[in-house]
Amino acid sequence: MNVLFIISTNDAETVYNAMRLANVAVGKGDDVSVFMLGKGVLFEQIGNEQFNVKEQVEQYKGNMYV
Repeated sequence: MNVLFIISTNDAETVYNAMRLANVAVGKGDDVSVFMLGKGVLFEQIGNEQFNVKEQVEQYKGNMYV
């Protein structure tokens, strides 16, 4: 299955959960692409202790466009 995520927010919880879902889809063999738009391009700066966005992004093995 082809899956597309468009992330346009800098809310840590939202980006964290979107990337977790993207990682699960890749792990199940889906073709996944993630587009970071608008405030979403700040994903490297928005993580916190509860929502480790950077860790989820580093685990991601699909296509990412920033």
